[in-house]
Amino acid sequence: MKKITPCLWFNFNAEDAVNYYLSIFSSGKIHEISRYGDAMPALAGKVLTMRFELEGQEFIALNAGPQFPFTEAISLSVDCQNQHEVDTLWNKLSEGGSAGVCGWLKDRFGLSWQIVPRPLIAMLNDPDTAKSTRVMQAMMAMSKINIAELEKAYRGE
Repeated sequence: MKKITPCLWFNFNAEDAVNYYLSIFSSGKIHEISRYGDAMPALAGKVLTMRFELEGQEFIALNAGPQFPFTEAISLSVDCQNQHEVDTLWNKLSEGGSAGVCGWLKDRFGLSWQIVPRPLIAMLNDPDTAKSTRVMQAMMAMSKINIAELEKAYRGE
């Protein structure tokens, strides 16, 4: 187990969420499942935690009830190579959830994701502040990031 592992609190649907995420990302696996024991008779035998991995990042999914729902204060940022990857992940993760702005979305479990194409970061980091400002303004008007539109803004078109 890694020294630091994000723990995601689910409303007794952690197993569904983990299986959903594993179906979306090309690299992932479940490492360990623990179950509630006799100390909590109403939940005995049900999944307590799942330690899993997506694209090399480990997580713990905790089945613990509705007390602490997800907020945008924590999000998972996904580095995407190209528009196809942005489109694929956006469509799958937002299904049953909701679209946000600037590449953010909430999935059907309420977890926030940032779907970030690598070209966006390169354009935002351009030392030409006029270019990076135009890209930032274009991005602020988007929900799902559109690389071609960002490139137009970058070129001043």
